[in-house]
Amino acid sequence: REREIEGLKIISGCEYNFGGGNTKNGVYHILGIGMTSDPEIPEDWQHLVKTSTQKAAEAIKMIKQHNGIAVLAHPAWSLNNHSQILKLGHFDALEIYNSVSEHGMSDRPYAGLIADMLATDGIVVPLLATDDTHYYDGDQFGGAVMVEATDFDSQSIVRAILAGRFYSTQGPEIHIRQTAADKIRVICSPAEKIVFLSNLAWTQGRVVRGENLVEAEYTVNPDETFVRAEVTDAAGKKAWSNIISIG
Repeated sequence: REREIEGLKIISGCEYNFGGGNTKNGVYHILGIGMTSDPEIPEDWQHLVKTSTQKAAEAIKMIKQHNGIAVLAHPAWSLNNHSQILKLGHFDALEIYNSVSEHGMSDRPYAGLIADMLATDGIVVPLLATDDTHYYDGDQFGGAVMVEATDFDSQSIVRAILAGRFYSTQGPEIHIRQTAADKIRVICSPAEKIVFLSNLAWTQGRVVRGENLVEAEYTVNPDETFVRAEVTDAAGKKAWSNIISIG
């Protein structure tokens, strides 16, 4: 439930684990953020005669019914393939980066490839970076979202995330907007690389490298259906924009 501790906003949340360790059979971690009441997903679901994919899909529906954001967590860590994800139904967001997924027992924190393949198929969702701290020995302070909300209450923050009014980051700042039908502009904190990613395998002007870069403009190719951006600073820290659908 919603709380505030010394100015720190606490929003209701939960994480549900479906599946064992073998990703071939489907391993899904589904987050619920900002629910106004308990989704009441039964603890005995593990004994039901359902696949992990079916359970995850049901959990997504129940989170949304309770006014929460249903998030597909660390899909790269879970090796969620395209066909598995399509069976989950309409989730609200996807983790593009998860801090603990490159720490300890794994090294698959980044899901940009999955986000791009889904967007190529017309599935565009907000992209979250999360600080999924478990061990507190290096996995903390790894990812965050910077949200533009009109108010400080939970539902305003939930609405802003659903609308994509945020960026995800390890520290750098990134802002993206479409300035014309064929122009995408990024403004950022000082960076060494700005990359524009889309459904095209390759195209001119996609990668900009230099020192103290604070902006870049990209000319959209007529065959592009979406564009998103990433920046990398001198320390190797990254920030990720949400996806802009083209056309």
